Amino acid sequence: MKQLAPDPWSLAAEKYPQGARVQGKVSRVTDFGAFVELEPGVEGLIHVTEMSWTKKNVKASDVVKPGEVVEVVVLGVNPADKRIALGLKQALGDPWEDAVKKYAVGSVAEGPVTSLAKFGAFVDLGGGIEGMIHIGDISREKRLNHPNEALKLGEVVKAQVLEVDRERRRFKLGIKQLEPTSIDEYIAERKVGETVSGRLVDVSGGRAKVELGEGVTAFVKLPENKQEAGAAAGKPDLSAMTAMLSQKWKAGGAGTGGSAEAPRAGQIRSFKIAGIDAAAKKIELEWVA
Repeated sequence: MKQLAPDPWSLAAEKYPQGARVQGKVSRVTDFGAFVELEPGVEGLIHVTEMSWTKKNVKASDVVKPGEVVEVVVLGVNPADKRIALGLKQALGDPWEDAVKKYAVGSVAEGPVTSLAKFGAFVDLGGGIEGMIHIGDISREKRLNHPNEALKLGEVVKAQVLEVDRERRRFKLGIKQLEPTSIDEYIAERKVGETVSGRLVDVSGGRAKVELGEGVTAFVKLPENKQEAGAAAGKPDLSAMTAMLSQKWKAGGAGTGGSAEAPRAGQIRSFKIAGIDAAAKKIELEWVA
């Protein structure tokens, strides 16, 4: 009787091209996957590896049941062997792509701690996507021997996204990066235009690095007429000393550390805050005349 009817596999390649999204009924479930009837006489196989993007060691019977209608994507067709490879996870969509858009580097993620290891903690970001917090990125205050000294299973934490690992499909997170630092506190208490005092710690390349407090540094552009003198001050010689004395004489004998003296490391000077970038933790200064 079947020889009198057309072979459904003769048109399978045309009806079910690679990439097509189709529906079918689960006919049977095995250890290695599930068979789906696309039409009478034509079945395709969803291998267990094509059932979930995030779950490992998937058991097919936990994902689909016989008689269940599912939507799948055709991964390949072999009419000669009467085989069609199907993908369930491809039809559901890859949660990783949405997660990458949602959790860009620098953004803040939130989720419960799912597991703790000696090297760090894992956080559930939803959709089966995990983020890993290295033990060194948990706390600024103390050195931890194990993450369980600061975190516990099930605890909901907030962390900053430090890196996106596409190969391992995992996010690298950090909790300590969200804790306020000395420069954060300094910036919160200051505003543009305010006059502050600081110590020059490095004078080179047309810019000077200024220490405003413990752990707080800023930069100031060297005045054009003092850049050359400032560079020479780092390596005192006869010509530099002559230029310095001449400059002091012209300025009416300004004392050490005065505004007329060429900038050099170790000086305490007054500056005006020219710009503040809280996100980048940067402070730009101007010289006070």
